[in-house]
Amino acid sequence: MPDAAQEQLNRMRQAAQARGNQRVPAARRKTARKSAPFIPGEYTGRDPQGLGKVFSRFVNERGWNSPVAVGSVISRWEELVGPDVSAHCKPESFSDTTVQVRCDSTAWATQLRLLRSALIERFDAELGSGVVTRIEVIGPAAPNWRKGLRSVKGRGPRDTYG
Repeated sequence: MPDAAQEQLNRMRQAAQARGNQRVPAARRKTARKSAPFIPGEYTGRDPQGLGKVFSRFVNERGWNSPVAVGSVISRWEELVGPDVSAHCKPESFSDTTVQVRCDSTAWATQLRLLRSALIERFDAELGSGVVTRIEVIGPAAPNWRKGLRSVKGRGPRDTYG
């Protein structure tokens, strides 16, 4: 009884010969491998690669650097600015190289304006140069005193709080 694997191998060899492919003897295959120089760090197409390298190459080949940078600024906000700042200041939008950040108090808005240059340096170190070049700080939203169909022009009830 013939071996099924051997029969399949023989059929594959016959199909390759019919296509015109030549079988290379083992002695020539070994010398062919030795003639190609090995360059460390160069991807040959067959070596296993880390997921980070594969993803970076994939993003660079398709020109997706800026959309990925936007996502990394928004998703890694707490890691990039620290837990204290991220508890009071949240990124709202990212357009071109400008991050728009809303703070929950005017004190934190002032603090973030003072930290602006240090944060941009941190973004350059973590995300790459030129990803974020400007941080636009927005203070808290003021309450709206205009309620109902008819309202009086002015700043609202100024003497309500004391």
